[in-house]
Amino acid sequence: MRLSALDIQNHRFATSWRGLDPTEVETFLRLVAEDFEQLVRESQGLRDKVRALETRIEDLAANEHALRETLVTAQALSEDLKRTAVKESELMISEAEVKGEKILDAAHRRAAKLAEDIREMKALKSRLGAAVRATVETHLELLGSLTTEPADEDPLLEGKVAYLTRRSHAGEA
Repeated sequence: MRLSALDIQNHRFATSWRGLDPTEVETFLRLVAEDFEQLVRESQGLRDKVRALETRIEDLAANEHALRETLVTAQALSEDLKRTAVKESELMISEAEVKGEKILDAAHRRAAKLAEDIREMKALKSRLGAAVRATVETHLELLGSLTTEPADEDPLLEGKVAYLTRRSHAGEA
């Protein structure tokens, strides 16, 4: 049976012809000592538990602090990575735009060169046509002058003239 502080304060020992009953006093003191010893053990156990919990709280606080620092570091690293990724993507886009512009410029230069080559070829065709026409006309004039002059009858010359005349008439048709 546990004694309360009030039980201890209100306890009255029975008196005998020589004073207090020694058996009752010893029994009461034994009960008080047992309760006191149990309370001391409980108190010590609670103190130990409080110390363990305080240690655990300190460990958890240290872990919380480390986690907060890690989180702050991770957030900063994440922001750095984002900024780096944005810069790299902007750089890649810029490089692609420059490359695209170079390719487009080269294509325009190639198209201009091809257009110039076509114009030159047309001009060459025109000049060649005019040169061939002038040559044919010169030969026709020569043939015409040869046929109007009385010539000594040279059968070889006559054959060449006839051949050239037929060719010139065939070319006009």
